[in-house]
Amino acid sequence: MFRYRMTGKWFKGNTHLHSTASDGGLAFAELADLYASAGYDFLFRTDHWVASDVASDPATYPLLWIDGIELDGFDPTGAMYHVVCLGTLEGMDRDKGFMPCMESAREQGAFLILAHPHWCANSTEDALRHPFDGVEVYNHVCRWLNGKSDGVVHWDARLRNGGDALAFAVDDSHLRPEHMGWNGGWIMVNAPECTAEAIMRSIRTGNYHSSCGPEIKSITLDDGALHVETSPVQFARLVGPGPIGAPRGSFDGELVTELTLPVPEGWDYVYLDLEDDRGRRAWTNTLFTRD
Repeated sequence: MFRYRMTGKWFKGNTHLHSTASDGGLAFAELADLYASAGYDFLFRTDHWVASDVASDPATYPLLWIDGIELDGFDPTGAMYHVVCLGTLEGMDRDKGFMPCMESAREQGAFLILAHPHWCANSTEDALRHPFDGVEVYNHVCRWLNGKSDGVVHWDARLRNGGDALAFAVDDSHLRPEHMGWNGGWIMVNAPECTAEAIMRSIRTGNYHSSCGPEIKSITLDDGALHVETSPVQFARLVGPGPIGAPRGSFDGELVTELTLPVPEGWDYVYLDLEDDRGRRAWTNTLFTRD
């Protein structure tokens, strides 16, 4: 079934950032003002080992805050993981151990995202070992720290092995002198309204795209052809398993804002990768759900 529904509005948000509640440099009010100034509609509170409780915060903000947490630790094989959990959680205590807390988060209905797997030195086998709901395909602060910002290969590994994992571009902003950078990776969610329930519902179904620059304005399917309206881009690629792909674009600098791409039959999965003239990319989730 085609994943995307253009029945709502686009809302810009970030699923990974840190505040003074853990190791970030700005408080929630400062973060909200900063991100709202760049057109963000929502942010998740994902401080290290701090389960947020937005409902208990009486303050008024210029954007929507949604609950989350980031866990980190080692699994029984010795592999290190960072995992962003979206949702309101209880009992997240580092002393209980990484694996028990990750399992508890899953049991409480959280949405689990494998965070910056390249930076963590995760192998593709590591990415397959646990049932993650999503993978960070781009992490902005990791690009600054050592260039290891790309998780596309880990996402692709889950897709190749029959999973329906979703893709996320994130900031992971800390906004401290040694961890600068923000507004470099985000998601655009199509939802009927900007509420925690509506945003989470669209995230869970994959009705959003990830971006470091290009903006998808509309994405529809008609008679086997994908129709896309976007900000100016130079390249567009339908991406399938292994070496399979169907690229469009021009190396002479020509930019386009509308595309019609026949979707090939017989691919196990397919997603759209866009690139603008500055090399900034955007990714849809897989176009079709695996029922």
